Amino acid sequence: MADDEVATKAPESDGNEESNSKSIIPGDTPAQEGASMGEISKIADIDVYITKPSDYPHSPSKLLIFLSSGAGIRSPNNQIQADKYASEGFLVVMPDQFAGDPAPNTATEPIAGSESNPSLIEKVKIGVAETAKSFRIDMWLARQTPEKVLPVLQKVIESAKEEFADAVANGGGIYAVGYCFGGKYVLLLGSELPDTVAHGQAADDVEQGVVKSRPLIKAGALAHGTLITPEDLEGLKSPTTLACTGMFDIVYRYVF
Repeated sequence: MADDEVATKAPESDGNEESNSKSIIPGDTPAQEGASMGEISKIADIDVYITKPSDYPHSPSKLLIFLSSGAGIRSPNNQIQADKYASEGFLVVMPDQFAGDPAPNTATEPIAGSESNPSLIEKVKIGVAETAKSFRIDMWLARQTPEKVLPVLQKVIESAKEEFADAVANGGGIYAVGYCFGGKYVLLLGSELPDTVAHGQAADDVEQGVVKSRPLIKAGALAHGTLITPEDLEGLKSPTTLACTGMFDIVYRYVF
């Protein structure tokens, strides 16, 4: 990437030390500066943000699936981040993983009374606001399960393979990058999963000899992944780069 700091910074998922804003989601940040260059479109009847290199299709490109933070495809931060990859030669498809239901309150807004020395009543108001926001986020996370998200991603990938066959062929497959919420799904897309799980059905006890689906991506990368469990790494087959704090214990057992 041309800008290393931006390249490794999860949109709306990195801390802003200079901000006095309060947020339950770690690192909600103001939108990055600049206007997005892509457009909202549809693939397989699913909303997607698509951004392309300026010289595409005259110059070859590679297909990259961008799995966003909870703010979703209409977030200026996520769109600008996707544009960064397009400027480096990738044809980027960012699917709406949440079916029009992005995380609540993902944009940072100062809470009234959040000055450095709030009064007691202001502290109470801030506490109530943060508790309410935390509850809404917990309820939202409960709705965003692999059983719901994986079928969406599979539909987009299968249709994108046809629509952008030239980019798939040039890259020798499909690539994926994920931030925050999207990080978990980079791992799942790069894994061999029981066929039912790959299609979004809840996993039961897997019997020996069950048919497994092949990884849907050639290689992936993720930063600041959330909700990742040890099981998400068990079937991982595609080369994947992880830039995540707080995951050492999970990763260690699969590397050493």
